[in-house]
Amino acid sequence: MEYKVKNKNIIIKNNNDFNPKHIFECGQAFRWKKEEDNSYTCIAKGRVLNVSQQNDEIIFNNTNEDDFNNIWIDYFDLKTDYNNIKKELSLEKTIKDAVNYGYGIRILNQEKFETIISFIISANNQIPRIKKSIEIISRNYGEFIENFKGEDYFSFPAAEKLSKVSVEELREVARVGFRDKRIIETSKLIANNDFSIRESVSLNSEELRKELEKLPGVGPKVASCIMLFSYGRSETFPVDVWIKRVMEELYIKEETNIKHIGKYANDIFGNLAGYAQQYLFYYGRENSIGKI
Repeated sequence: MEYKVKNKNIIIKNNNDFNPKHIFECGQAFRWKKEEDNSYTCIAKGRVLNVSQQNDEIIFNNTNEDDFNNIWIDYFDLKTDYNNIKKELSLEKTIKDAVNYGYGIRILNQEKFETIISFIISANNQIPRIKKSIEIISRNYGEFIENFKGEDYFSFPAAEKLSKVSVEELREVARVGFRDKRIIETSKLIANNDFSIRESVSLNSEELRKELEKLPGVGPKVASCIMLFSYGRSETFPVDVWIKRVMEELYIKEETNIKHIGKYANDIFGNLAGYAQQYLFYYGRENSIGKI
């Protein structure tokens, strides 16, 4: 990948498959902030990064060449050719408008423990509240990273740290509702290695799903999100209310049991189902497709 270094900026040429708004606002991540200049500041891998688009350039601010190569290339999936993915998906005509609409989406490779807890918090919740809860947890139990543009940023806490918090304290501090007990119980299972994140990477997708669904607060939809957004299982098709509406409106043409929608999508999109899900989710939500 070609890039140039300027001060604390890394600049890459945009080839129409990287758009910060599409990436951060397509529902896959929660630790980002939209700045007044329309750039996005995100927290990942113990770093604070600001990402902006200026004409045909993508600018990674507040980083260095080593971190770009060792962290951000993987995090933003920059070695994957999304142009080819979009071309292949667009052979199926129904999804073509969604692909064109969210042309700049890339699926992030996020930290596994943070993703597990984040999507437990996401169950029956709204994005602003999810983001707020994760931010409170990070400020109270994570490690200070740095002050950037006048704001202090903190890492998401490790499982060992979060597992020692009482359910009552988490309920009071983070306002996560009924999810508080599930968050603490899951943190303990991971901290005690009853669920080994390291070993889970080598499981096949069916095995991984079964193991994830043993964690408190992780059902089929949450497991699918974790698999897609932190394990790189691109064949996974998470189904939430928006995806259900979009699939019924664009493909199935009738109300369908949510359990059947994922299989329907896998039959159509195969190993690219996860990418298709992100294009369809973003397109459907932004355009209120299927919403009465």
